[in-house]
Amino acid sequence: MGKEIVAMLLAGGQGSRLYALTQKLAKPAVPFGGKYRIIDFPISNCVNSGIDTVGVLTQYQPFVLNEYIGNGQPWDLDRLNGGIHVLPPYQRASGSDWYKGTANAIYQNISFIERYDPEYVIILSGDQICKQDYSDFLRFHKQKDAEFSVAVMEVPWDEASRFGLMVADENDKITEFQEKPKNPKSNLASMGIYIFNWPVLKKYLEEDEADPNSENDFGNNIIPNLLRDGRRMYAYHFNGYWKDVGTIASLWEANMEVLDPENSGIDLFNDDWKIYSRNARMTGHKIGMNAKIVDSMITDGCRVDGEVIHSLLYSGVKVAKGAVVRDAVVMGGSVIKEGAVVEHCIIAENAVIGENAVVGAVKDGEERGVATIGPGVYVGDGAKIYSNAMVRESVKDGEEEW
Repeated sequence: MGKEIVAMLLAGGQGSRLYALTQKLAKPAVPFGGKYRIIDFPISNCVNSGIDTVGVLTQYQPFVLNEYIGNGQPWDLDRLNGGIHVLPPYQRASGSDWYKGTANAIYQNISFIERYDPEYVIILSGDQICKQDYSDFLRFHKQKDAEFSVAVMEVPWDEASRFGLMVADENDKITEFQEKPKNPKSNLASMGIYIFNWPVLKKYLEEDEADPNSENDFGNNIIPNLLRDGRRMYAYHFNGYWKDVGTIASLWEANMEVLDPENSGIDLFNDDWKIYSRNARMTGHKIGMNAKIVDSMITDGCRVDGEVIHSLLYSGVKVAKGAVVRDAVVMGGSVIKEGAVVEHCIIAENAVIGENAVVGAVKDGEERGVATIGPGVYVGDGAKIYSNAMVRESVKDGEEEW
């Protein structure tokens, strides 16, 4: 039975600018907001928008992601006709088994899309924090009788040259595309979220694959080719919450914004547009009688006996008595031992911060940055980790890391 729309979610991102956090993890699988992973956002947007057929294209370090998605049950996507499907690159008799670019990734899965014979295909990014109603986007696409539509956000003019920009007329028809230009003609930044009429997408993917000089990329190849041929292309203005969490600083900021939904625009406590996630399968959290918690998010299975101020504790975090956690993102299973002080940092999953250790210390005259402790790292008793440090290996007792 044909589907009106199929979603293809590009989740192969390496996330190299997240350094220690993505050494063993695909960027879409990075934990976020206490009880979620980044990929929960586009999947939940699909479910909330009435899209029940989702292909997830994985590539870099896919194991945690594959296991996390499983059969799609937490998102109500475990169904016979449609549902969620993990689509890794596969070896063909003729050669390439690695996705060469975003367009090639979709090209390699044409047969998956054809199984559902859709009218439209929406292409999503698996590494953005975004709450978006895709059904409203599809309504726009139909009203404009478009062949291709792209979600855009207005960005400050002084930042516009960092983005791929859509130049559009007063009817939102796209007349030009600029990829990170020195002299921007527009401040409409592409969010990397596209709707295509399926026959148009298929034609351009096949032509792109046949071009030996192509980078097989939507921004660099497919969109310019659509423009060249005068296709009906429109820019859909999105004004909800969107953040590309591609750097340590932006990931830390987005987590902190979870604590201030009124001002930031990201509300994870909204029952009308839930973000679904796979349950941590942990007990409730326990707050000790001498603990102090202020303006924080504490999730399943946490044990807090110390101080937690303006921070997010993901599932199963333990904070011992006398420990202080401030302005910090502490991911699942990590332990903050007695007397430790943890500030303005991201601590990845299953790390241990030893007794009286300090994470996020600031040297005199230095501007405060985000310290990062990688997954499974042990920071020894009395060790000192300074602001901006990126710690991938365990640190011995009393040592300092800059």
